[in-house]
Amino acid sequence: MDMTGAEWRKATRSSSNGGACVEVADNLSSVVLVRDSKDRDGGVLAFAPGSWRTFISELPARP
Repeated sequence: MDMTGAEWRKATRSSSNGGACVEVADNLSSVVLVRDSKDRDGGVLAFAPGSWRTFISELPARP
């Protein structure tokens, strides 16, 4: 998968407990990428933008 141009950021709903964070690159037009901040060279999940929006909309509100 070509991740050229991906701009990674900590996900807004990610916890800050001990560095257990999820990073998201949502600046690419055809895909939203997700990775573990502790293993940046590990696997990356790829979502279609519409699927990502649906996933995010189903998450419970932050406490």
